[in-house]
Amino acid sequence: MKDPHDIVLFPYMTERITELREKVNKYAFGVAMDANKIEIAKAVELIFNVKVMGVNTIRMRGKGRRLGWREGRTPDWKKAIVTLKEGDTIDVFEGA
Repeated sequence: MKDPHDIVLFPYMTERITELREKVNKYAFGVAMDANKIEIAKAVELIFNVKVMGVNTIRMRGKGRRLGWREGRTPDWKKAIVTLKEGDTIDVFEGA
């Protein structure tokens, strides 16, 4: 298995994710493009010492960008929405 920190790259926060966290105990992370749901669940459990009940993944397409006359794109990335067991929390999102 890969190092868990190579799978879970960064926490992802938006207003929608904040609502999901408060209502149904779901958290979002940017993850490696080649990671599958099983690897993501194990990595989150190891890093944050919580119990993962489910994982949903979304491949996010990079956005188009311009700098003067040059056109480019930001890189594609993968987002994982992780459902935790009732009562478990992750302190990164709680402001600790």
